[in-house]
Amino acid sequence: MITIDGSMGEGGGQILRTALALSIVTGKPFKIINIRAKRSNPGLQPQHLASVMAAAKISDAKVDGAYKGSLSLTFEPGKVKCGSYSIDIGTAGSISLVLQTLLPVLAVVNCSEVTLDITGGTDVPKAPPIDYVRFVLAHNLSLMGVRVNVELIRRGHYPRGGGKVKVTVKPASRLKPVNITELGELRGIWGLSHAVRLPGHVAVRQAKAAEDYLGKLGLKPNISLEYYEQGKDPHLGPGSGITLWAESINGQRIGADSLGERGKPAEEVGREAAEALTTVINAGAAFDDHMGDMLVPFLALAEGSSEYTVANLTSHLSTNISIVKLFLDTRIETVNYSKKVKITINPIITSKKP
Repeated sequence: MITIDGSMGEGGGQILRTALALSIVTGKPFKIINIRAKRSNPGLQPQHLASVMAAAKISDAKVDGAYKGSLSLTFEPGKVKCGSYSIDIGTAGSISLVLQTLLPVLAVVNCSEVTLDITGGTDVPKAPPIDYVRFVLAHNLSLMGVRVNVELIRRGHYPRGGGKVKVTVKPASRLKPVNITELGELRGIWGLSHAVRLPGHVAVRQAKAAEDYLGKLGLKPNISLEYYEQGKDPHLGPGSGITLWAESINGQRIGADSLGERGKPAEEVGREAAEALTTVINAGAAFDDHMGDMLVPFLALAEGSSEYTVANLTSHLSTNISIVKLFLDTRIETVNYSKKVKITINPIITSKKP
């Protein structure tokens, strides 16, 4: 059994999510100790328990220590069953973070299709918004041969939650490697600005602020609006946000986002996302930093070597690399490359599928 120190690296929930995914894929059980030991609220919290229980559900796993505040957890995976799963996070916990746990498994599982109906938070602090998953992550996974369709049925903002998402995954017969080391010329920039249980002008102002900022740099985004008439809004609580993404002639997408909050002007939300996207573009890296760490477990399972670049070697990226090496016999190197960081992943393939 693999033992993991949950306080290693950035010491957050990403350690657990990646371990859960790779445990199911490889069939290797693990025990994690010192879960989030460095955090102000150490141990498992509802968001992390949601990932544990979702991973256990799809793999028929045996789990010990899955309770709020637990500092250790043992996970023994079984076999993934094809079909449909219903997952209720029960709070405004992030649907995107649960998907971070499940998608590496579903990308390679021996099924024609798997469907997930997930209830929880779609746009919550400290997590990728669902629009980043459906417009950036899903697109980049398609480069590897995985088809992920994310249908947003209803948004769920903190603290009410209640978001509903249907995710359909068609796994790859084999995961293709990715070799993109430059951003490349942009085909275009798009975005989606939304406001629920709030006046429609909030979404409009977010979009305009992003358009104005990018326009001064000679960039012309095409930003869609999502808002609702009073009395026709199906959401449980108020919230707003904007996600921007750009597609390169090399085929990949980069993204940036910003979430509204009480007292934060809509103009600041839009400008914040535009500034973040501009930073990625100016860096010239193939992927944004968030995508950089998300890609590691997928490419470690690919059939062939991959190379890609990000602007920064983040703690999340370093930690994800360390966890992958615990489960997979994979060579991963990071080197400075033309004012960027190049990640090289050389997997050693096994024929086993979860």
